[in-house]
Amino acid sequence: MARVEPAVAAARNAVRRVLTGLGPDDLVLVACSGGADSLALAASLAYEARRVGRSVRSRGHAVRAGAVVVDHNLQAGSAVVAERAAEQCRALGLDPVVVRAADWSRAAGGPEGAARDARYAALDAFATETGAARILLGHTLDDQAEQVLLGLARGAGARSLAGMPRVRGIYHRPFLGLRRAQTEAVCAALDLEFWIDPTNLLPTDPADRPQPSHEAPSTPLRSQVRGRVLPVLESTLGPGIVEALGRSADQLRDDADLLDALAAELVERARETPADRAGRGLGATDGPTAGAAGAEHVLDVTVLEQAHPALRRRALRLAALAVGCPPTATNARHVDALDALVVSWSGQGDVHLPGGARARRACGSLFLRAAPTGTPGGGSGGTPPTTTQE
Repeated sequence: MARVEPAVAAARNAVRRVLTGLGPDDLVLVACSGGADSLALAASLAYEARRVGRSVRSRGHAVRAGAVVVDHNLQAGSAVVAERAAEQCRALGLDPVVVRAADWSRAAGGPEGAARDARYAALDAFATETGAARILLGHTLDDQAEQVLLGLARGAGARSLAGMPRVRGIYHRPFLGLRRAQTEAVCAALDLEFWIDPTNLLPTDPADRPQPSHEAPSTPLRSQVRGRVLPVLESTLGPGIVEALGRSADQLRDDADLLDALAAELVERARETPADRAGRGLGATDGPTAGAAGAEHVLDVTVLEQAHPALRRRALRLAALAVGCPPTATNARHVDALDALVVSWSGQGDVHLPGGARARRACGSLFLRAAPTGTPGGGSGGTPPTTTQE
């Protein structure tokens, strides 16, 4: 039996675990950009989709395997890069394989969040069209470590420090236990030519180095964490920092899941219906005047202020997300302002939230309303960001 490169074996084993339990008619898609991570994932899926169920370690049946390439159209030649990625997926035996252009009509928040939203919208749409059972994403342990560090720097709380989940709905991340060097080794072993996103590279010209904090950086933050911060941490604290950050994320995710579930229960307890307000002697006109139609949450302040601060703050963030606030743009400052309406109210006015939403306290209730037009920021649409970084 021919020897299999260790990195190739590790990648295939990771994908095989994700395919367990699927049937022969189930379609599994890989989101492929043409980079080393997603191309290694595509190759592993193509191999395992044909053989899953044929060994004692992998029970089940072979599955159908395809790919979707999202062209963000943010860089010159992006269409060529996307088509090259699609060609390699087809050569690996994946079918169907499509290239989809990112839709920026609802782009909101910062450039990274907007790019991510556009990417997932394209993936969701193709999954709906094809009835795909699962979509595989190529994020690695290195990506997880970078995510944790960025969350720590932003003071975003335990949920952000928990990093990316291995499974969310139909999305699976088989490579969260693999290093980026392993995916590059897979490509080398299988003679796959991967694309290197120029936004992932640090500038070599001193004139291109990051600008002062009050100016726009010349290199995306994630790339700076990847190229500068992590190497410094490893040289200072010793090897294994990426693995340690990954373990921390795993440990925090269970805690965050529990707290989020309890916070969701608190939101439901605090939620007021017209009947609830009538029972308190309040009419439909008691409270802030509604603008154009949009999602609205009305929460009983008394229920919220009696809750533990950790749960109350999580509940307020969940309520903000429910009226359209982008998760990546809703930070501690916004939650602090909402919390002040509950526990430190002194007649202050509206709290402006990301995505054009607003919150206001009146008549013992907290009103959270979406942007009047129902579009991010209350506008008519968005424009593409300048980077596809996650």
